[in-house]
Amino acid sequence: MNLKTLFLNHIAQTSDNPMMGFDIDIVRAEGSWLYDLKNNAYLDLISGISVSALGHAHPEISKAIYLQSQRYSHLMVFGEFIQRPQVDYMMQLKKHLAPTLNSIYYCNSGSEAIEGALKLAKRVTGRTKCLSFKKAYHGSTHGALSLCSESSFKQHALPLLPETDYLTFNSLDELHRIDQSVAAVVFEYVQAESGVHMADFNFITQLAAQCKRSGTLMIADEIQSGFGRCGTFFAQELYHHVPDVLVLAKAMGGGLPMGAFIASKEHMHALSYNPMLGHLTTFGGNAICLAAASAALDVMEREQLFFRGKELQEIIKKHLNSDRIHSLRCIGAWAAVEFSCHELCFSVIRKALEAGIITDWFLFNPKALRISPPLNIPINELIQGLQQLNSIINQTAGPKSASIKAAASNS
Repeated sequence: MNLKTLFLNHIAQTSDNPMMGFDIDIVRAEGSWLYDLKNNAYLDLISGISVSALGHAHPEISKAIYLQSQRYSHLMVFGEFIQRPQVDYMMQLKKHLAPTLNSIYYCNSGSEAIEGALKLAKRVTGRTKCLSFKKAYHGSTHGALSLCSESSFKQHALPLLPETDYLTFNSLDELHRIDQSVAAVVFEYVQAESGVHMADFNFITQLAAQCKRSGTLMIADEIQSGFGRCGTFFAQELYHHVPDVLVLAKAMGGGLPMGAFIASKEHMHALSYNPMLGHLTTFGGNAICLAAASAALDVMEREQLFFRGKELQEIIKKHLNSDRIHSLRCIGAWAAVEFSCHELCFSVIRKALEAGIITDWFLFNPKALRISPPLNIPINELIQGLQQLNSIINQTAGPKSASIKAAASNS
């Protein structure tokens, strides 16, 4: 049997019609490019959904992985052994964190970090109710999926966690529902899977005030928005705000599976007793993953890549100007290119792939195309890719819209 048949027969599929197609056999990746078995090149404008923020096969990350693999890869991570990679990385990251965010719990993914953060909030507050926002996505494990308001996306897994409910993003009118029965509000500064919608500054201010009044913990999901994606190290800097719990993943690991939730030492201590080992993970804090994360952070700091998103934002807005674009929302190196219908969006994604450009759509906004290139993508490669994408949009059948310039100027 050929590789495609073996893939379909033995690797579990979660979509009968994946946007990327079954015929692309990627054999290597370098920088902003992926290469298939026939050596066809594909420009990666989504960075593996914002994971590969430094592109693919970055030499410093590859070297760090190799060197750590020669020392050790996995040790028990329940606190019995002091592991330098765990300490060193937190000391690096600490420079970008508020003083109250001084204790980290390493895990393997964003979903797992959300699960841990929910448990922490329940333990710290003694409460059981959790709120999130409509059209937010925080992961697909049971607890994380419970925070999803979209019934069509989770109905197959019901029942999920009880005592979860949903507020409307950017609505001040519903904040009174955050009362002394609520353990945590899980939120994003930039809502990702609805198609890159920024929180209003006043909304975050009022949300924080209401949570403080009710003694509710604020869990900030910066899984996609963190590590330079929004033109700052974390999106919270845009709001001059510090959450009670910060959740990270995706770009954190430099391409390897990595996540974390971070809180105060006082709060995190609640997981250490009654019961002891109040939260566990086998692979969290894996030394090789941390070596990759540390190398990625070194590069990002040295090259000031967490500021480069602002430059990439202007390039994206300049070169995506087709009349067929209904609206363009762009914050840093992260954009939602929204069309009048999902059929047009999917058609553009397919034609772009045929032309060697990798894009994607948003989970709860299939009318919008995702752009999130590596932060270190060469400017000429980005411009060439965007111009080609803009041409594809122009050539794809669908209604025109005159709203693009106004939408782009307001993003």
